[in-house]
Amino acid sequence: QVQLVESGGGLVQAGGSLRLSCAASGRAFSTYHMAWFRQAPGREREFVAAMTSGGNTYYADSVKGRFTISRDNAKNTVYLKMNSLKPEDTAVYYCAAKGGIALDLSRGYDYWGQGTQVTVSS
Repeated sequence: QVQLVESGGGLVQAGGSLRLSCAASGRAFSTYHMAWFRQAPGREREFVAAMTSGGNTYYADSVKGRFTISRDNAKNTVYLKMNSLKPEDTAVYYCAAKGGIALDLSRGYDYWGQGTQVTVSS
């Protein structure tokens, strides 16, 4: 069982930066594949970025080159550094975790955090 708690959201102007954190409790954090998703009002939740237990990273086209996912296994924490933020990045951002084979990293997550709000003003 893994519990995830996100932090770091807030209000930022377009072009600014934020870093989200997701602290995980439970054992064997380093064996989990970690991801970030987001959900804007009136829209479905969408994949943002993922990092496998082995350190490979994957990004949605909409954030590629602007967002960076990283993890610190010693701290049981995964991060999402967001640069050059746009108003369309406004959403609730969720951290997610899953174990097993790293197949489709855009879906199939077993554990979810409660989310943190990111608002980008124009």
